[in-house]
Amino acid sequence: MVTVAYSTGFEKTIRKIKDNSLKAHVKAQIIRIINNPETGKPMRYCRKKTREVYIPPFRLSYCYDKHADSVVFLTLYHKDEQ
Repeated sequence: MVTVAYSTGFEKTIRKIKDNSLKAHVKAQIIRIINNPETGKPMRYCRKKTREVYIPPFRLSYCYDKHADSVVFLTLYHKDEQ
């Protein structure tokens, strides 16, 4: 079973979302990631060891540690604010 943690910035961003359909889509993606943590696109260079899932127009960034079997959700940000 995967251990799940959330960064404080991620929790703060999720609380600010007012659109219920977007919030439901984010929750669905979180469940999908928990079931299969290697779903997201692996990042490169300075963001190595993190993965991202695209939720239009946002990206959900998370870190998956295979050895500890844990997922840490880092941030949810707008695509243009990379």
